[in-house]
Amino acid sequence: MTQTLLAIGLSRALTGTALFALAGAAFAQTPGTAVAAAGAPEARELDAVVVQGEIVYRNRTEAVAPTLSYDLEYFQRFEPLTVGDMLKRVPSVTFVSDVLEYDGARLRGLDSAYTQILINGKKVPGAGDDRSFFVDRIPAELVERIEIVRSPSANRSGDAVAGALNIVLRDAYEFDGGYLRLGGLRFDDGEVKGTAGAVIGGAVGEGRLLGGINIQGRYNPKIKRSDRFEEPGGDFTDAENQTDTRDGTDYSANLSYTRDIGSGRLSLSGLYVRTDRTETEHSLEYNDATRNDRAHLLSDNDQVVDIDQNNLALSGSYRFDMLGGQTTVDLGYSRFEDERTDTEEETGFDDDDSPPAFDEREGTRILSDQIDSERTLTVSHRRELGAVRMEFGVDATAKDRKTTLRTSEVDTDEEGAPLPPYADFERSRSTIEERRVDPYLMFSGKRGAIDWEAGLRYETTEVDVRNDEERASNDYATLLPSAHLRWNLSERDRLTLSLARTVRRPNFNYILPLTLEEEYGDNDFVGNPQLDPETAWGLDLGFERRLGRHGIVGVNLFYRDVEDLIEISNTGDPSATARDDYEDELEEFLDDHPGATPATPGYPQFDPNSFVYTASNVGDGYVYGIEFDISTPLTALGLPNTGVFANYSWLDSQVEDDLGERRFNNQSRYVYNVGFIHDIADYGVAFGASYRRQGDVRSRVLAEEVTTRYGADLEVFLEKRFGDNFSLRLTGSNLLDAKKQESFNKFDTLADQLDRDYDEYERESEQAGPVYQLIARYRF
Repeated sequence: MTQTLLAIGLSRALTGTALFALAGAAFAQTPGTAVAAAGAPEARELDAVVVQGEIVYRNRTEAVAPTLSYDLEYFQRFEPLTVGDMLKRVPSVTFVSDVLEYDGARLRGLDSAYTQILINGKKVPGAGDDRSFFVDRIPAELVERIEIVRSPSANRSGDAVAGALNIVLRDAYEFDGGYLRLGGLRFDDGEVKGTAGAVIGGAVGEGRLLGGINIQGRYNPKIKRSDRFEEPGGDFTDAENQTDTRDGTDYSANLSYTRDIGSGRLSLSGLYVRTDRTETEHSLEYNDATRNDRAHLLSDNDQVVDIDQNNLALSGSYRFDMLGGQTTVDLGYSRFEDERTDTEEETGFDDDDSPPAFDEREGTRILSDQIDSERTLTVSHRRELGAVRMEFGVDATAKDRKTTLRTSEVDTDEEGAPLPPYADFERSRSTIEERRVDPYLMFSGKRGAIDWEAGLRYETTEVDVRNDEERASNDYATLLPSAHLRWNLSERDRLTLSLARTVRRPNFNYILPLTLEEEYGDNDFVGNPQLDPETAWGLDLGFERRLGRHGIVGVNLFYRDVEDLIEISNTGDPSATARDDYEDELEEFLDDHPGATPATPGYPQFDPNSFVYTASNVGDGYVYGIEFDISTPLTALGLPNTGVFANYSWLDSQVEDDLGERRFNNQSRYVYNVGFIHDIADYGVAFGASYRRQGDVRSRVLAEEVTTRYGADLEVFLEKRFGDNFSLRLTGSNLLDAKKQESFNKFDTLADQLDRDYDEYERESEQAGPVYQLIARYRF
């Protein structure tokens, strides 16, 4: 009967029909986590995240694949709001975001598309066209631990060129008890936002149940300034002053149920996160760098983006004894909904007059609706073969991504008159369907002081894309071997070596056969549905040493050889701008030379300098670096109640484009974190500080080159504990008023870019002030 049910479930997954039959379920246990023996499971209490009696350091994992693990308690003293706030403290994670925004995590400094985001070992859909998931959408309160998986095993998806970040949520098996969290945040402009949460878990009947809710006010006020010139060191053209405020609320709820049934364990849980957010920008553009008055005003621009996002994840897992081994069945459903209303209205003034006179007022409203859903089924079996463990299985995924855009443009040339209503909308739709079936086989074992693991994963993908005008399909398959070795040199020292092949699938916007005019300066872009994925061979070599009872220090060298890089390439077809320019030139010539023919001297020849570009698999690249981390109490110095934390990553890469060699776009050269915590146990007081800095990043694409510099981030906290059940924490973040500075070199065409013939040079700065939190926690 069991085998029949498994066959039916697998068949449904492959046809893309409903996989899910376990209502109210969500993320299952992380792959590779052993199931406890039948009987009432033991759970640890939740007091560690409420009233911490000791400093918590990085965990030492027993996984053979190189993995760093950090419990929530490692981060909790600084009261992180989101997973993004947590990840900014761990090795090799960078962000290329606005100040105080930690959304698209970038392992090894590579684009977030190279980093796989997992929740309880499972992939989740996100809004990014590059397949990325914004980690700041997950509240920190839901998290049990964060794992950095530097090199993947065969029983996990291979979409992890830079590595994987596994967000392990609390479940009913792990925790017992309950607590309340209540507090507020005060921002630089005086705005105050509240935060509240509650978690409770315990035995219910023959199983265990855990539930949690969280409400988090989100707010980020920033000030921006842009100065534009004809070229670097050239004449000034205009300046822009801007205020940019992100204001919203995140709501989340999670539920987990675990019960032992027979020889196995059933795990059901659910996660829901809702984001209501409004982004408001107001910009004033002037023709003078120092005078901000009406006599020098060029434009007055307002942009408001209303964002409504919903994340839902449901799954169920049952692991049981079967045929002398252990079989696991995982069913899952994930859905991400993103609705946006983007309204931009601008009043323009004619600079030919002095002072600039009213020219026109225009507005654009874009309504976007995106739904990304995934249905998954995993069937796996593991068994002992003497001294070797064998595991095999298959992962099936059915993904559907639907996007609808509606655009309306209005204008008026009457000063003081309101804009006409947004009524006539141009509509465009696109759909991407992706079907994957990924079988795998892996072996692991131990011989003396050496633990090892080796496996093969074969990932097959079928893709269908559709828009209003075209339909296309593609399929590809990739063999992904992996091997890991851990040599336990002593009880304190270990050496790890990993070799694995990984993959990065194409961005969604690259495979849609849509033509976007003037996407890169004067150049157009058209999608390429026949894109194949990038692949990479990766090597990791690490050393780790335990320091005393709690401390740990580690160093890791890594190398990635990336093949079939996806880069922008020239189709050779002239752009719409080039055709229009030629038609204008030809019309002007014929007006001056009636009856002229191509044989007429001076007759215009069509010699375009801007083209239609597309995405292609061209060239190779490589990435390498060194990662160091340490977390330890200062017991050797007579300070057992003082813990220090530090990590430093030096990162580099090389890729070649039409302009020569460069690093991978937006890769920081370095990132580091240092911090300490001191606990005064006799008084129930603790305090600490954390300092973070990441290096400059550079991006070079067709018609634009960007350099971004980030200021340092300093955080401090002060904690007072009252008995065993209550704590109060005051945290200050961004105490150095971090600034982001960017310079933009803009060109019209590739030829102009090579000749350094600028269209515009821009310098932009963005700054935000400090944020203070006061959080109370009560355990019951």
